[in-house]
Amino acid sequence: MLPLTAAEIRESFVNAGSIDPGRIPLPGLHEVVWEDREFLGWRDGSTAHRGYLVYWRDDAPLGIVLRAAETRLAGGSAMCSLCQIAQPAGQVRLFTALRAGGAGDAGDSVGTYICSDLGCPHLIRIAPHGSPWDPNPESVIATRAGGLVRRLDAFTAKVLAPRE
Repeated sequence: MLPLTAAEIRESFVNAGSIDPGRIPLPGLHEVVWEDREFLGWRDGSTAHRGYLVYWRDDAPLGIVLRAAETRLAGGSAMCSLCQIAQPAGQVRLFTALRAGGAGDAGDSVGTYICSDLGCPHLIRIAPHGSPWDPNPESVIATRAGGLVRRLDAFTAKVLAPRE
Protein backbone atom coordinates (compact mmCIF):
# COMPACT_ATOMS: atom_id res chain seq x y z
CA MET A 1 0.00 0.00 0.00
CA LEU A 2 1.22 3.50 -0.78
CA PRO A 3 1.60 5.79 2.24
CA LEU A 4 -1.23 8.18 3.12
CA THR A 5 -1.16 11.51 4.89
CA ALA A 6 -3.69 12.54 7.52
CA ALA A 7 -5.24 14.98 5.02
CA GLU A 8 -5.57 12.29 2.33
CA ILE A 9 -7.23 9.94 4.82
CA ARG A 10 -9.71 12.57 6.04
CA GLU A 11 -10.64 13.58 2.48
CA SER A 12 -11.11 9.96 1.35
CA PHE A 13 -14.29 9.03 3.27
CA VAL A 14 -17.20 8.47 0.88
CA ASN A 15 -19.85 7.64 3.48
CA ALA A 16 -19.07 9.81 6.50
CA GLY A 17 -22.56 11.35 6.46
CA SER A 18 -22.87 13.73 9.41
CA ILE A 19 -19.48 12.71 10.83
CA ASP A 20 -16.93 15.52 10.56
CA PRO A 21 -13.86 13.87 8.96
CA GLY A 22 -11.69 16.42 10.75
CA ARG A 23 -12.74 14.89 14.07
CA ILE A 24 -12.03 11.27 13.15
CA PRO A 25 -9.21 10.01 15.38
CA LEU A 26 -6.40 8.63 13.25
CA PRO A 27 -3.98 5.84 14.14
CA GLY A 28 -0.29 6.63 14.58
CA LEU A 29 0.64 7.00 10.91
CA HIS A 30 4.35 7.19 11.72
CA GLU A 31 4.12 3.58 13.00
CA VAL A 32 2.44 2.10 9.91
CA VAL A 33 4.50 -0.27 7.78
CA TRP A 34 2.74 0.69 4.55
CA GLU A 35 4.33 -1.97 2.33
CA ASP A 36 2.84 -4.67 4.58
CA ARG A 37 -0.77 -3.53 4.11
CA GLU A 38 -3.53 -3.74 1.57
CA PHE A 39 -5.62 -1.30 3.62
CA LEU A 40 -5.37 0.78 6.76
CA GLY A 41 -8.06 -0.23 9.21
CA TRP A 42 -8.62 0.94 12.78
CA ARG A 43 -11.28 1.15 15.46
CA ASP A 44 -12.36 4.39 17.11
CA GLY A 45 -11.37 4.26 20.77
CA SER A 46 -13.87 6.97 21.70
CA THR A 47 -16.87 5.41 19.91
CA ALA A 48 -17.01 1.71 20.68
CA HIS A 49 -18.79 0.54 17.55
CA ARG A 50 -17.09 2.67 14.91
CA GLY A 51 -14.25 1.65 12.65
CA TYR A 52 -12.55 3.03 9.57
CA LEU A 53 -10.97 1.48 6.53
CA VAL A 54 -8.92 3.31 3.88
CA TYR A 55 -7.17 1.86 0.84
CA TRP A 56 -6.00 2.82 -2.63
CA ARG A 57 -8.68 2.23 -5.27
CA ASP A 58 -8.21 3.38 -8.86
CA ASP A 59 -5.08 5.35 -7.89
CA ALA A 60 -6.88 7.37 -5.20
CA PRO A 61 -7.46 6.77 -1.50
CA LEU A 62 -10.98 5.65 -0.62
CA GLY A 63 -12.21 5.57 2.96
CA ILE A 64 -15.24 3.88 4.47
CA VAL A 65 -16.78 4.51 7.87
CA LEU A 66 -17.89 1.22 9.44
CA ARG A 67 -20.18 0.36 12.31
CA ALA A 68 -19.63 -2.85 14.27
CA ALA A 69 -22.63 -4.84 15.41
CA GLU A 70 -23.28 -4.52 19.12
CA THR A 71 -23.45 -8.28 19.60
CA ARG A 72 -20.55 -10.62 19.02
CA LEU A 73 -20.61 -14.03 17.41
CA ALA A 74 -20.46 -16.70 20.08
CA GLY A 75 -18.91 -20.16 20.18
CA GLY A 76 -17.04 -22.02 17.51
CA SER A 77 -15.17 -20.28 14.74
CA ALA A 78 -15.96 -17.74 12.05
CA MET A 79 -14.36 -16.53 8.86
CA CYS A 80 -13.68 -12.93 7.88
CA SER A 81 -15.22 -12.12 4.50
CA LEU A 82 -12.20 -10.02 3.48
CA CYS A 83 -9.12 -12.03 4.48
CA GLN A 84 -10.94 -15.38 4.66
CA ILE A 85 -8.98 -16.44 7.73
CA ALA A 86 -10.89 -18.69 10.13
CA GLN A 87 -10.55 -17.71 13.77
CA PRO A 88 -12.50 -17.82 17.06
CA ALA A 89 -16.00 -16.44 16.46
CA GLY A 90 -15.54 -13.55 18.90
CA GLN A 91 -12.75 -12.15 16.73
CA VAL A 92 -15.05 -11.59 13.73
CA ARG A 93 -17.82 -8.98 13.74
CA LEU A 94 -20.58 -7.90 11.42
CA PHE A 95 -19.68 -4.44 10.15
CA THR A 96 -22.11 -2.25 8.26
CA ALA A 97 -21.35 0.78 6.13
CA LEU A 98 -23.79 3.43 5.01
CA ARG A 99 -23.87 3.60 1.25
CA ALA A 100 -22.33 6.68 -0.34
CA GLY A 101 -24.43 9.65 -1.42
CA GLY A 102 -28.20 9.78 -1.38
CA ALA A 103 -28.58 6.09 -0.62
CA GLY A 104 -26.64 6.48 2.62
CA ASP A 105 -28.49 9.69 3.45
CA ALA A 106 -31.69 7.63 3.21
CA GLY A 107 -30.22 5.05 5.61
CA ASP A 108 -29.29 2.33 3.11
CA SER A 109 -26.33 0.25 4.24
CA VAL A 110 -24.40 -2.87 3.35
CA GLY A 111 -22.66 -5.26 5.68
CA THR A 112 -20.10 -8.01 5.86
CA TYR A 113 -18.17 -9.98 8.46
CA ILE A 114 -14.69 -8.58 9.09
CA CYS A 115 -11.96 -9.19 11.65
CA SER A 116 -13.00 -7.28 14.80
CA ASP A 117 -9.72 -5.37 14.97
CA LEU A 118 -9.66 -4.73 11.18
CA GLY A 119 -6.28 -6.46 11.17
CA CYS A 120 -6.69 -8.53 8.00
CA PRO A 121 -3.39 -7.32 6.46
CA HIS A 122 -1.53 -8.75 9.45
CA LEU A 123 -3.36 -12.08 9.44
CA ILE A 124 -2.71 -12.85 5.78
CA ARG A 125 1.01 -12.49 6.44
CA ILE A 126 1.08 -15.39 8.88
CA ALA A 127 2.78 -17.71 6.43
CA PRO A 128 2.80 -21.50 6.31
CA HIS A 129 5.58 -23.21 8.27
CA GLY A 130 7.70 -23.93 5.22
CA SER A 131 7.49 -27.70 5.51
CA PRO A 132 7.87 -29.77 2.33
CA TRP A 133 4.07 -29.97 2.08
CA ASP A 134 3.49 -26.21 2.36
CA PRO A 135 3.79 -23.99 -0.69
CA ASN A 136 6.24 -21.12 -0.90
CA PRO A 137 5.29 -18.66 1.91
CA GLU A 138 5.78 -15.57 -0.29
CA SER A 139 3.47 -17.07 -2.89
CA VAL A 140 0.83 -17.80 -0.25
CA ILE A 141 0.96 -14.23 1.06
CA ALA A 142 0.75 -12.77 -2.47
CA THR A 143 -2.28 -14.95 -3.26
CA ARG A 144 -3.97 -13.99 0.00
CA ALA A 145 -3.24 -10.29 -0.60
CA GLY A 146 -4.72 -10.41 -4.10
CA GLY A 147 -7.86 -12.09 -2.82
CA LEU A 148 -8.18 -9.60 0.02
CA VAL A 149 -8.03 -6.65 -2.39
CA ARG A 150 -10.58 -8.25 -4.76
CA ARG A 151 -13.04 -8.85 -1.92
CA LEU A 152 -12.46 -5.34 -0.54
CA ASP A 153 -13.13 -3.90 -4.02
CA ALA A 154 -16.39 -5.90 -4.21
CA PHE A 155 -17.54 -4.63 -0.80
CA THR A 156 -16.58 -1.07 -1.72
CA ALA A 157 -18.53 -1.35 -5.00
CA LYS A 158 -21.64 -2.07 -2.91
CA VAL A 159 -20.96 0.98 -0.73
CA LEU A 160 -20.55 3.15 -3.84
CA ALA A 161 -23.53 1.72 -5.76
CA PRO A 162 -26.30 4.25 -6.44
CA ARG A 163 -29.68 3.82 -4.81
CA GLU A 164 -31.91 1.40 -6.66
